[in-house]
Amino acid sequence: MWLTLLIHQLALILLAQAQNACTGHSTFRSPANSDIEVLCGPQRVEMQILLCPIYFNGYNESLLSLNSQHSKHECKGTPDWSANPPVVKFNFSITEEAINACSSTMIVTQETGTGAFADFSSVQHVNISGMVCSKDPSDGAITYHQEVMYKFSCRYPLQYLVNNTQMSVAGVSLAVKDNNGSFVSTLSMHLFSDHGYSSILRIPQGGLELKTRIFVEVKASNLTNRFNVVLDRCYATTSPLHVSTASYDLFVGCNRDDQTILGVNGVQQEARFSFETFRFIEHAVDSHSTYYVHCATRLCVTSICPSLIQNCTTNTNSRRRRSVSDNQDTTVSDMATVSSGPITIRLNKGHLTVPGGVQKTNVDSAVLAVSVVAAIVGALCFSLVAFIVYHIHYSNISFNNRSLFTQG
Repeated sequence: MWLTLLIHQLALILLAQAQNACTGHSTFRSPANSDIEVLCGPQRVEMQILLCPIYFNGYNESLLSLNSQHSKHECKGTPDWSANPPVVKFNFSITEEAINACSSTMIVTQETGTGAFADFSSVQHVNISGMVCSKDPSDGAITYHQEVMYKFSCRYPLQYLVNNTQMSVAGVSLAVKDNNGSFVSTLSMHLFSDHGYSSILRIPQGGLELKTRIFVEVKASNLTNRFNVVLDRCYATTSPLHVSTASYDLFVGCNRDDQTILGVNGVQQEARFSFETFRFIEHAVDSHSTYYVHCATRLCVTSICPSLIQNCTTNTNSRRRRSVSDNQDTTVSDMATVSSGPITIRLNKGHLTVPGGVQKTNVDSAVLAVSVVAAIVGALCFSLVAFIVYHIHYSNISFNNRSLFTQG
């Protein structure tokens, strides 16, 4: 009993001290919508609310919480009396777990795409919203306190719900950066040499042969099972930068190169396709052609993914080359581009162009083989003709001898 009274008296003392700090301050007035300031950061949602209007209405920082979750410590705010004016601060991570912990709302919305993706895909954003609510301290049937409620909302591209973990760059895997240059995803691209996507592609020092099939996988890690990976466009450039002076589309939506085979896309946390190696015409006089594969990648909520994936069962193959002006429009705010390491292609053996003409090693071997066969066939034919002539000559001699014997 005495302990309860002591705590109550201490709370009244602290409240009186806080009121004294606010008394005479310009913000010691009724609450207003402008009292809250919201920062939608790349990692956290941060809010600060003026304290003096809250005290003016008969409340304090201990009676405020996110979405009326007054029993959860992590949903409470922290007062800052050293600030001028005094404020109470709230913040939480934009991970799905932290959003749900204090009952904030997360809604995925779709909008019309822009730039090079406007014709075949929509853009997804996440709206995170909630409110800071007061708890009435009155225990009776009536109250003279007006409820305090501040609403907040933040809008993010869907990728921002992925853990912000930096990946190491190794082999043919490069980390993904957003348009601002900071890591917002853990996407990676790997190249394989087999249909089962189990053998990492090893590019020999001399390069790969033309028409070697490469299997590409773009994968996202640290995702909840609510999200899948969607590839909207994959293309090759001669520059490691995904915005280059020239590029060749492997596929854009359902439109694909003749040698490109689309695998899973938008139905798992990895997307797959394969293509046959080729050479850029600008490398016609070079012994090797080196280029890089890039994929414009985004995430989708599993329930919405089917509506984003186009019907690619019809034959809608097409080939296109893009200029630098086209590529400048491919950077869309809600997408990230993941790239491969260098892919080097060599000219086929036996057809290497050298000064003075074409190397004819294989051709000479073929001519020699044909000559040997022709000689053998010729010898057989000559032997057959000699045998026939000899047989005819011997038959004539025998006939003449029999004739002389008869006359005698």
